[in-house]
Amino acid sequence: MHFVNRKRPISKLYRYGCRYQKECGMPEQLELQQLVETGGSRLDDAERGDGGGTRCRPCPYLGLLLATLSSLFFSLCSVIVKWLVDVHPMELAACRFVGVLLPAIPIVLWRKEPPFPRGRRIMLLLRSFVGTTGLMLSFYAFRHMPLADASVVVFSVPVFVAIFARLFLKEPCGMFNVISVCLTLIGVVLITRPPLLFGHSIPALASSPDHEEQNSDVWGAVAAFSATLFGANAYVLLRALKGLHFSVIMTNFGSFALVQTLLVTWVLGALCIPRCGLDRFLVVALALFSFGGQILLTLALQLEQAGPVAIARSADIVFAFIWQVLFFQEVPNRYSIAGAILVTSSVMLTGLRKWALALPESSPIKRTLGVLAR
Repeated sequence: MHFVNRKRPISKLYRYGCRYQKECGMPEQLELQQLVETGGSRLDDAERGDGGGTRCRPCPYLGLLLATLSSLFFSLCSVIVKWLVDVHPMELAACRFVGVLLPAIPIVLWRKEPPFPRGRRIMLLLRSFVGTTGLMLSFYAFRHMPLADASVVVFSVPVFVAIFARLFLKEPCGMFNVISVCLTLIGVVLITRPPLLFGHSIPALASSPDHEEQNSDVWGAVAAFSATLFGANAYVLLRALKGLHFSVIMTNFGSFALVQTLLVTWVLGALCIPRCGLDRFLVVALALFSFGGQILLTLALQLEQAGPVAIARSADIVFAFIWQVLFFQEVPNRYSIAGAILVTSSVMLTGLRKWALALPESSPIKRTLGVLAR
C-alpha cells in the first residue's frame, strides 16, 4: 500500500516536468522533451521494482551528473570552434550538426515515424532555418569573442523565450519574466561593454589595442546576441510543433542544417578539407563531443526533470571561463564576471521557478521555494 500511495505523485512529477520543459533550458532539452514522456512509465516501474517491493534507484543525482557531463562536452565543442582558426566556423557548424543527426536517424527508423509529416512541413523548415542560423551565429561569436563572454550571452536564450512566447503565442509574461529579462540585458551590456555607454576609457570586450581585432569582437558580440534571439524563436517554434516525436524534429533539423551550413560555407568560399594531423582530429572530436553531449542530455532527461537539468547545464558557463583562461590565456575582467553572474542567476532562477511551478501543491520543495512558485 505504501507504494500505491506514492505512485501517483511520482508520475505527476514527470508529466509536469515534460510540460514546463517546453519553457526552460537549452534547445537540445526542448527537442528531447518527448523522450521524458515515453520514459516516465519505465522509470516508475524501476522505482517500484518488479514485484512492487523495494525501490531501486541507484543514484538520485545521476541525472544531474549526466547533465553536467553534457555541459562539459558542449563546452569542449566551443573550445574546438575557437581553437581551429584555419577552419571556417560555418564548416565546423556542419560537423556539429552531424552530432545532432546521427542519434536521431536510428530512432526515426526504429519507431517508423514519418520523417516529413504533412501539415507540419512549413513549421519544421522554419524551425530548422531559425535553429541553424542561431547556431551558426553562435559559432561565429565563439571564434571572435572571448569564449566565456560568448557562452554567457548565448546561454541567456531561455530568459528571452518569455518575450517571444508573449508576442507569438500570447502566453502570460509576468513580473518575474520582466525582471529576469532586465537582469539578463544588464549582464549582456556589462559583457559587451558598448563604447556608446562605457566610452573609450573602458575596453570593449578584448583588451587588445589592435583596432581590427576589437572591430571583430564587436561583430562577434552582435552575432552572439542575434544567436540568442534566433534561439529564443526556435523555442517558440518547438512549442508549435508539440506532438511530434523529438526524433522527427531532430532529423529534419540536422538534415536541413547540414545543407544550409555547407551551402553558406561554399558561398563564402571557405569549404575545404581540414589539414592533416591535429585539425582533422579536432573536427572528428567536435562531431563526437556533439553526439556524446546529445546522448548524455537524453539520459539526464530520462532520469531528472528539466528544471534541475537546466540548472545543471549552467555549468557550461563555468567550464567556458576555465577553458578561456587555461587554453587561450584570456583573463576575464570585473565587468565580464559581473555580467556572467547576472545572466547565470537569471537562467538558474528561471529554471528553479519552472521546477517549482511543476511540483504538486503538497511538495515541501515547492513550499521552500516560496515566492518562485507563485
